[in-house]
Amino acid sequence: MPDFVTPNCELTTGEIAALTGAKLRDGDPPDRRIRNIAPLDSAAACDLTFLDNSKYLAELTGTRAGACLISPRFAASAPRRIVVLETMQPYAAFVSVTRKLFDAMLRPASLFGGGASEASAASAQVHPTARLEAGVTIDPLAVIGPRAAIGAGTLIGPGAVIGPDVCIGRDCAVSAHATVLHALIGDRVIIHPGVRIGQDGFGFLPTPQGHQKIPQTRRVIIQDDVEIGANTTIDRGATRDTVIGEGTKIDNLVQIGHNCAIGRHCLIVSQVGISGSVTVGDFTVLAGQVGVADHITIGAGAVLGAKAGVMSNVPAGARWGGFPAEPALEWKRGIATVRRLVRRGRKPEGSDE
Repeated sequence: MPDFVTPNCELTTGEIAALTGAKLRDGDPPDRRIRNIAPLDSAAACDLTFLDNSKYLAELTGTRAGACLISPRFAASAPRRIVVLETMQPYAAFVSVTRKLFDAMLRPASLFGGGASEASAASAQVHPTARLEAGVTIDPLAVIGPRAAIGAGTLIGPGAVIGPDVCIGRDCAVSAHATVLHALIGDRVIIHPGVRIGQDGFGFLPTPQGHQKIPQTRRVIIQDDVEIGANTTIDRGATRDTVIGEGTKIDNLVQIGHNCAIGRHCLIVSQVGISGSVTVGDFTVLAGQVGVADHITIGAGAVLGAKAGVMSNVPAGARWGGFPAEPALEWKRGIATVRRLVRRGRKPEGSDE
């Protein structure tokens, strides 16, 4: 069976210590070679693992890992056969090493094996007025429309569609079967398979004769270093641009409505639905299946718990949950109160009352 993901380099335990700032246990060799990563229970002699939670301490004694990034409080429990790398943040260090070993996985690659020297697959359709910088890779069956502009180092995946006048920056990736219309996209943006950007927003005027379509006349603007998960949709604006701020990371299956302004470095988790004309501040977190009503403002640094139904403005830095959403502490107290009342109201078993 194939290994779909393989490391691009090896690291010694000394190099890992230098990369992460971890401290080698006294007497442990700095020249042990590490080729891969694995959890404690399945790691082999060439693998790096980590431990930062007492829940998994029992697995440490039996692990066959070559090296372990570990919290100082657990280091004494590690067998001598393991190279121990002590650090206050084992998981963060583990991620740093993973990024080094697997740097090719930090952005999508051509599915057809093309590269900058093979700029366009024969079956791709590139309009003669499109402007492509050197080093653009275009996979089979992609379509690039009139006057589109694409920066150096960008990948356009198989079956992707880039609409007229769309501008895409450098070192981006537009994955298989994504569509990008009415959009301006910055540098180092990753767009995963099936994403839809810049289609009509959901705008209709109810009348006695039926629902009249409202023209969606603006754009989507996506700033640098944004990542957008598979099958997410971002509607173009109706009266103002839909904007996604730099560094924001959006999970799969998210819906962002027209005229929204999403701040910088936000995290928006799977199946979130954001209605039109919502403003989301910088560094905000929307957990899975959060729903946000239209024309709501969510302040910077707010955290919305999973399945929260947001129907009013959320202050900056607040933590809200529930439906309708409210401050998390009030929501938890309300749940506890209801449960106490339910318990008090239960009939004793065998009672006829």
